This record gives sequence, structure tokens and C-alpha cells, in this order.
Amino acid sequence: MELRTVLATLLLTAVTLTGQPAAAATPVTIAYAQRTQTWELVLTNGDVVEVPEALTVATEDLSINAGARAPFLVSGDRRHFFYFRKSDGLFVERTLNGKERVVSRKRLTASSIYEEWPVVSDDGSYVVTETSAPGLGVIADLRKGKVLPPPGGTDAWSFVGFSPDSKRLLLVGERLTVFDRGLRARMRLKTRLHPMALANDYLTAAVPVGTSGKFRKLRLLNLRTGHTSGTVTVRLPRGQYIDDLDFDQAGRMTVRSETRTGVAIYRVSKATGKATLLRTIARPDAEVWVLPGDSTYEPWTERKSKAPQE
Repeated sequence: MELRTVLATLLLTAVTLTGQPAAAATPVTIAYAQRTQTWELVLTNGDVVEVPEALTVATEDLSINAGARAPFLVSGDRRHFFYFRKSDGLFVERTLNGKERVVSRKRLTASSIYEEWPVVSDDGSYVVTETSAPGLGVIADLRKGKVLPPPGGTDAWSFVGFSPDSKRLLLVGERLTVFDRGLRARMRLKTRLHPMALANDYLTAAVPVGTSGKFRKLRLLNLRTGHTSGTVTVRLPRGQYIDDLDFDQAGRMTVRSETRTGVAIYRVSKATGKATLLRTIARPDAEVWVLPGDSTYEPWTERKSKAPQE
């Protein structure tokens, strides 16, 4: 690939990246990750960096689910990436110029691939794993280097999401609960609604309405009062749906939607549902690709197989 440079060597030996244009004011970050023969990072300046240490598929010596795709994640701030290490199966975090940090030596390894699905906060400092069984697996605060026990001593929780500032987690058990990073409950609400995103005010949650996989409507839920807004139809182009719903740092609502050629990102009016296109991202020619902020599996993650030609 023409864009591949010696940055790969620099990255893998944790040497500071050099050679950026002197006039460049914007720091180079991760545009997306892709899997070809190995996992690669495509940077915002166009360079491609291989990550050969990252496991691409689960192997018999490391996992009970040999052949399953090994997760690779990029944090929403585009600075951190996470993968299962080939050498020992441990789940690690890195930055472009940094060394590996193991998330949990005992509780998050390649043996859990396809049984646990890691999710990372936008700032790359907090990891939660959802599991195939009821409850959560690992809850790890990388800033403090701690793996935390489930709140209330029970694992009967489902993960909803992080606030954009990464300071709160929204979990659902018997009640919908907002926790801080230390898993202290800050707000509880008994409701049958199932939100998808939490705003930075820690009070507002977005709830998709309709059939899973084909959401085009939403409501806003006040976590203090339990009151909801009226249903708003998001005015997406025909054939597109709300595949991912979030709030930005300013509290504005954003939607990501799979398109025929990749992914489109919209800012959505909470009042009218008007969708303003912010940008589109064209899918690369790769078997798997991962955008910053993606969970382990998104509708656009894996290339769809083409129907045989008659």
C-alpha cells in the first residue's frame, strides 16, 4: 500500500512519531482502523500504521471460540486503541506514541472473545464489558489502574452508555441508574424505557422508538422526573436508520447511519427531528473496519458478502 510508511516501526517501538509538516496545526489522530492481513490504523494525515501485535481472530490456544473475530476498538477522542494481544491474549490499551497498558490480567483475555464485548469511554480511560450471560464482565478504570466490582454486589446490570465527558455511566438493572466512575449511584429511575445515550447534563437520555435495527424515531427521557418528550421522527434519507445515537459535548444530538458506501453522521434537532449532514465516511476496501467510538459490532463493521452472480 503506497501510504504505508516507517511510522509502523516507530509506533511498535513506542518512539515518538516524527516527520509531520511543520505547518500542521492539527495533531495527527486515528481516522479509523481496518483489518486486511493484520490490523491497521489509518491516521488523519493519510498514513497507515500496522499493528501486528493485535489478534485478528481467536485462536485455539487462546480462546474457546477459535475463528471468531477479535475485537479492535478506537476511543471516541481518536487517541487510544484497544486489542487482544497475540502473544498472551491479554486486552491492552495504547496511544500512537505510547506503550501497551494491560486492562486486566486475570479477567479480560482472549478466552472471552465472543463471550464478552468490550466498550470504551470517549477518553479511552474506562472499559466495560458486556457479556453473553446476564450482567457485566469487567469494569476497569485505567486512570486509577483498578478493576471495580459490580455495583451493589450484583452482576445483574446491562450497560447503556457513557456520558460524552466520560464522567458518568448509565446502567440498567431493577432501575435505570447513573453512576460516577467510582460506581457510586448518582441518580435512579424506575422505567420500562431503554435509552441508548446519556447527555453531559447527566439528566437527559435519548430513547429510540420503533423496531430494533430500523429505528427512525426517538424520545428524550428526564432521568430525574421520569418525564419524556413527545416522539420525534428523525428525517433521515430513505433507507437509512438510527444505527448509533449519541450526544456531543455541547448536548446536541448526533446520529450515525449506515449508507451504501459507508457511514453518514448527522446532527439532529431535538424539537423537529431535522437531520443536518455533518460528514460522510467512505468504507475502505477492507474485510473489517472500525470507526472511533464504535462498539465491538456495528452494522457497518464487517463487509457484507456479495450475492453470487447468475
